[in-house]
Amino acid sequence: MSFQAYLDTIEEKTGLTPRELVAIAAERGLDATPVKAGPIVEWLAADYGLGRGHAMAIVHVIKNGGTISEKHVGTDGVHRDESTELWLDGKATKPATT
Repeated sequence: MSFQAYLDTIEEKTGLTPRELVAIAAERGLDATPVKAGPIVEWLAADYGLGRGHAMAIVHVIKNGGTISEKHVGTDGVHRDESTELWLDGKATKPATT
């Protein structure tokens, strides 16, 4: 599953876009530098029922923004992403890829 597919699945499970979850995390102070992944994962599990893998995708976005490494971009594997830029504003508004 690509990183973007993880984010799309999170939206399906929670009803919230990744950007909305990042904003809620910020309201809770979970975007501060000293906050580790554990409290964020616990919050996402308790409030939204997300498992560790999906929660860690949100942790990445909270800590690093909407950019990922080029490691899987353009590869042929199942973890392939189209771009290093993630779409955080929801599947309904995602531009079509060619």
